[in-house]
Amino acid sequence: MTETVSGTVSGAGGRPGKRPRKGLKMKRIFTTPGVHPYDEVRWERRDVVMTNWRDGSVNFEQHGVEFPDFWSVNAANIVTTKYFRGAVGTPQRESSLKQLVDRVVGVYTRTGVENGYFASDEDAEIFDHELKHALIHQVFSFNSPVWFNVGTRSPQQVSACFILAVDDTMESILDWYKEEGVIFKGGSGSGVNLSRIRSSKELLSSGGTASGPVSFMRGADASAGTIKSGGATRRAAKMVVLDVDHPDIEEFIETKAREEDKIRALRDAGFDMDLGGKDIVSVQYQNANNSVRVSDEFMRAVEAGDKFGLRARLTGEVIEEVEARSLFRKMAQAAWECADPGLQYDDTINDWHTCPETGRITASNPCSEYVHLDNSSCNLASINLLKFLRDDDSFDVATFVKVTELIITAMDISITFADFPTQKIAETTRAYRQLGIGYANLGALLMATGHAYDSDGGRAIAAGITSLMTAVSYRRSAEIAGIVGPYDGYQRNAEPHKRVMRKHAAANDDLRTLGDMDKALHTEATRQWQECLKLGEKNGYRNAQASLLAPTGTIGLMMDCDTTGIEPDLALVKFKKLVGGGSMQIVNQTIPRALRRLGYPEEQVEAIVEYIAEHGHVVDAPGLRPEHYEVFDCAMGERAIAPMGHVRMMAAVQPFLSGAISKTVNLPESATVDDIEQVYLEGWKLGLKALAVYRDNCKVGQPLSVAKKTSEEAPAEAADKEPVVQVVEVARPTRRRMPNQRPSTTTRFTVGGAKGYMTASSYPDDGLGEVFLKMSKQGSTLAGVMDAFSVAISIGLQYGVPLDTYVQKFVNMRFEPAGMTDDPDVRMAQSVMDYIFRRLALDYLPYEDRAALGIFSASERAAQQRGEDPAALQDVDTAALAQSAPIESGQAPVEKAQPAPVEKAPAAPVAVPEPRRVGASLESHQGRTADAPLCMTCGTKMRPAGSCYVCEGCGSTSGCS
Repeated sequence: MTETVSGTVSGAGGRPGKRPRKGLKMKRIFTTPGVHPYDEVRWERRDVVMTNWRDGSVNFEQHGVEFPDFWSVNAANIVTTKYFRGAVGTPQRESSLKQLVDRVVGVYTRTGVENGYFASDEDAEIFDHELKHALIHQVFSFNSPVWFNVGTRSPQQVSACFILAVDDTMESILDWYKEEGVIFKGGSGSGVNLSRIRSSKELLSSGGTASGPVSFMRGADASAGTIKSGGATRRAAKMVVLDVDHPDIEEFIETKAREEDKIRALRDAGFDMDLGGKDIVSVQYQNANNSVRVSDEFMRAVEAGDKFGLRARLTGEVIEEVEARSLFRKMAQAAWECADPGLQYDDTINDWHTCPETGRITASNPCSEYVHLDNSSCNLASINLLKFLRDDDSFDVATFVKVTELIITAMDISITFADFPTQKIAETTRAYRQLGIGYANLGALLMATGHAYDSDGGRAIAAGITSLMTAVSYRRSAEIAGIVGPYDGYQRNAEPHKRVMRKHAAANDDLRTLGDMDKALHTEATRQWQECLKLGEKNGYRNAQASLLAPTGTIGLMMDCDTTGIEPDLALVKFKKLVGGGSMQIVNQTIPRALRRLGYPEEQVEAIVEYIAEHGHVVDAPGLRPEHYEVFDCAMGERAIAPMGHVRMMAAVQPFLSGAISKTVNLPESATVDDIEQVYLEGWKLGLKALAVYRDNCKVGQPLSVAKKTSEEAPAEAADKEPVVQVVEVARPTRRRMPNQRPSTTTRFTVGGAKGYMTASSYPDDGLGEVFLKMSKQGSTLAGVMDAFSVAISIGLQYGVPLDTYVQKFVNMRFEPAGMTDDPDVRMAQSVMDYIFRRLALDYLPYEDRAALGIFSASERAAQQRGEDPAALQDVDTAALAQSAPIESGQAPVEKAQPAPVEKAPAAPVAVPEPRRVGASLESHQGRTADAPLCMTCGTKMRPAGSCYVCEGCGSTSGCS
């Protein structure tokens, strides 16, 4: 039966000879009868101005937008630029969060009324008011397509995640290209399993040899890259899966690792292979995440050291046997080299499949959290967990249950009016009504309550929340089925669906509680699962899938979440945007709350927070007990969470999710192939559905720096037996003036569109002694300030202030102009000062000093990639190459009067700054940068969000949102 906004819902009441079903009775959660939720909020007007990262020009400007006063500047900016509809400057342009929420919620409420979801008009009004209250108070958010499309003249697409199917015919392969393009054009992502395509070791009907799936991946990759660079709303996101028993599996495994070797070779030959570089487009297979679908049979063969058969696609016969351990090793080796492929555990996925009678689950969306039928889609919504933490640090279980009911009701209604990119996807989604409720801010919740992320207590709370969320979701789904009927595919899948529900409930029974919070969660989850099973037996279920954990990129920023999805805190300090422009570094607000929870007095809290603001970590913080360090462990930094800590957290919550988890397990650069093998093996043993890894700095195009720790060691002096009184005359510093003639270098530079000149002069025999800077016209304020700054720096250098001291102070300084530069060594700069002192460091500081500061040349980074010692490069006198052309292998160095050996080549420095990057100063504290791509929209470095990336500057994501 076809669904429309005004038609009858599939399986709904009102059928001939049947008594009309009763609608849902809605309960108030936050609102008051007779009071509109907007009237309980204090609203304020703001101006949103976004600048172009290339030239500093204004690329978006809207004045007088209206938001609640408690919304951050960043959240308001993202919603204004991404979600408000209508041409800017016209009366049709949305200018208030009220208009946006009214547009979306109005469609949900009308559709619910027209399709018999509510028992009365009063219940419909309660639904409308509660949904609006929850959205404007950032309690939860729908995924981005809802905000883009619902209530507009565009197709009412509400899904962010899609799974396609491709068969072993040219027509199907070409349809795959087309369907992916349509999905990418709309800003969403898709996944596909290519295992039905016959291998390159099999014959065609004509007698020729087949091309194999890897060859067809080239065309799809080129299409995705073209759409990405053609101005789509975000980078094309896609997943490609191949079964482990496919005869071309080894070629598939090594595909991206070979391309990474190509990148290194081209870079060493002088080509521009940095992210966004003009030559990187020649590299293939870079627009997809690759995953191998492994079976239990294969994993057991790996453990036992047995052989494993690769099977022909058409006949199913074994055409080749390989050593399972050798094949598994190749997967880990490739992942060590380039982070691909990830693993998807096929038997685990299908053991938890609610609809096996319809078909197997063969693929996933790009971020691996949505796993269900081919040619289907899933719309997402995520709950802000921190909104349920009371002032006494208890979790508001009752309100969480009610909010989950509300969200599931709204999400199911959305499928009733939704449009889809293809007819096949529309038919499957309407027949199975897959939902993806999840959450964000788990990491912040655990820290705020004094629980370490990698701890039994932290995992118990996460498991309890997830179990309760899924239990309430399916219980509500069964209630809705009692009103408007179960999903169309339920009857043929009733028994396996109920079996999976019993598996969830059994996993909940096995939960071990440790504290008051997880005990309360588990008690309510147990009650909800019992009610869910009883109602499901009676009514069936409205939805084939209910829950998963998405990366919550853009919508996490919209809700002002400190952490995304299931992730821990990325870092202990962050940057907060200010009204009127600019930003300030602040310590995450969960930290003082956690310290108070752990029993520290206010004076110690202030001292510890001040220490964290300066150092970026808690090690040796004044008064902080070492046993509490783990509470503040983050995804990166001085005390990074161990890889297995991430795996264990995923394993704790996986049994309570219909789908899977978007999350990448980060490993340090020093991790070995054996470490990755262990992570993949443990992921299978612990019952995960999918797992991806990323070893820091494994990709050439995504540089990161690990600065050497500096330690000042004073030589121990033997104390005299008798004290000796000495009169010490303190030497007064003397100025060493520059000679009348001295060697100098003039550098023309551009930072964020602002041009300038730097003249650096050195003593003939001993280092830098003078810097002159010129920007803007003579007589202007900026020119005067730069002249004064130049004199101050020059005098300091001549009085003996070391250059590395200046570099430490001025690198990572943030202010406008900032952005792209025309210097191939320093591609992005957070400010003119940041650029100038990076350039001076590269030109004048010796390798050891630059290494301690995390500033390396391209040749040094290349040596690190090859596993060589970069210090060995300093044996060659390559002095003063700042003026010279880029050096290629075998080229003779150019002589110049410079005191320190340096090396310059056209590659990005290891620590890559950029405008408005959150956490830049933190990264300098930690001696590393977040290994992530630059945003295609605004140029800001993105940060991890699940297995995707999100830009904190504009909200764009590389995958699901």
